Amino acid sequence: MALDLTVEQKELGKANFQSATEGLSRRGFMKSVVAGAAVVPVAAAVYFGYESIHGKPVKAALIGTGDEGGVLLGEHNPDYLQFIAACDIRPSNRKRIIEGDPKVPLRKGFKKVYGEGYAKDIDAKHFYTDYREMLDKEKDIEAVVVALPLHLHADVSIECMEKGKHVLCEKLMAPTVTDCRRMIDAAKRHNRILSIGHQRHYSMLYAQALELIKSDVLGDIKHIRALWHRNFSWRWEEEPGQDVAAGLIQPYYRDGWTPPIGKLDYEELKERVKTLGYKDIYELIRWRLYQRTGGGLMAELGSHQLDACSIFLGHVHPLSVQGVGTRSFFGGPDAKPFRNNREINDHVFVTYEFPGKNHPKGPNKGSDPSDVVVMTYSSISTNGFEQYGECLMGSRGTLIVEGEQSAMLFKENKPGGKAAPPKSTTMTVTTTAGGKPAMESGPTWGGPPPAAAASATIGGGAAPVAISRGYREEMEDFAYCIRQWDSGLGYQKKEGTSEYVQRLPRCHGEVAMADAIIALTSNMAMERQERIVFKEDWFKSDSTEVPEKK
Repeated sequence: MALDLTVEQKELGKANFQSATEGLSRRGFMKSVVAGAAVVPVAAAVYFGYESIHGKPVKAALIGTGDEGGVLLGEHNPDYLQFIAACDIRPSNRKRIIEGDPKVPLRKGFKKVYGEGYAKDIDAKHFYTDYREMLDKEKDIEAVVVALPLHLHADVSIECMEKGKHVLCEKLMAPTVTDCRRMIDAAKRHNRILSIGHQRHYSMLYAQALELIKSDVLGDIKHIRALWHRNFSWRWEEEPGQDVAAGLIQPYYRDGWTPPIGKLDYEELKERVKTLGYKDIYELIRWRLYQRTGGGLMAELGSHQLDACSIFLGHVHPLSVQGVGTRSFFGGPDAKPFRNNREINDHVFVTYEFPGKNHPKGPNKGSDPSDVVVMTYSSISTNGFEQYGECLMGSRGTLIVEGEQSAMLFKENKPGGKAAPPKSTTMTVTTTAGGKPAMESGPTWGGPPPAAAASATIGGGAAPVAISRGYREEMEDFAYCIRQWDSGLGYQKKEGTSEYVQRLPRCHGEVAMADAIIALTSNMAMERQERIVFKEDWFKSDSTEVPEKK
């Protein structure tokens, strides 16, 4: 993410971030939370406003046990949510969700989460290939987690809510804004909670970054650079023991979105492809490669970071978007010879204008229409040199959030002060005469501040511990909201406000619809090769205005 930072400078930036957040907490500018791995679960619950479940965990079913479904099962807390049934049409997914995925630690599987006996019982008695059959037979299901291809989100979620189940649906919310509104309407009509899986709303790392931004330590932010780059240019080779289906087009490159099609899935599904709603086995297995079923890089990857940037800027809506999308490496749908052919772009480069703090549409509702923040986003498929993340550039400092695992903070030089490279300067947070926090330089490069050094080690120091990416917390909060839900109150609003009486998940339907609008409109801007100006009516759940009509 930061191209020219040395290892020492990165560690200094991490130490600066920790020092600043702890300093703000001590001075009362920030909620008293700690990012240390040992206390994150407790601190997260306090910070995000939920408590332990009072009573039994919510009984849930998992619809879709593929890549994301495996992560959600692996990361959930059984004290809050108990998965009592699962559903998937692919036998390979069924096997993996039971056994776990040794290649991806987050996908632990039923055996590791619940034990071998429980896993065998799920596999033998409570695993389905038809979610409707599951909903009819499993009478104890209170909630459903939907981790299906994008084109199925709306219809399956709505049907589950019609059956009286609360729903946590994976992102992107839906392939059209109309579908998003249908989901919101169903939640209100059937008095059910609808949560959407943008997990950065529950990341303690992003929460701390947001508190730092809100304290104004960075000064006036005018540019955000976000990216998610990967390299899928290596030739694919069949691995020993990998039983791929004969006679089918297998991958040309090692590309996570063009998986090999195994014999087990092909034999089970080849006669059912059309009745399941897919044009062929390739669309079913490789659904991310098609506009109809997947939505492309902006839906799958860009939506995460657009969501984060919107949060950083005060939950504001963008003003405009323009961009370029190319299919410049992989082949098009009908290209020959086969090169992991796809309908979607393999490289996207998008530019947004967001309202700044003092813009009329900004968080301060100011009077300066020229106060604009420019955000650039790129996602490419042929180079993985940079770690994914976001870089916020303010008039007083720079904040880099990298890989959902670390944050680095650097101070801008103050005129007239001692000249020192910002990337090699320690810093602390002080309070100005006006009562505002400000960054002050410490000694020029001499290592991290002592208070932060222990957590800023590489190799020989304390063992690095993965920071929660928010999956666990979003599911805990979902379960907590269910246990607090009063059907008699439903979606009533507080008198004279737009705030709901009852507590909803942080990323409920109306919040997630905004994320979907930003990603979907970006695709339109690239396809039409034009600058699109966002309309506020698009973001209203009770409006009929949608960007797709334009």
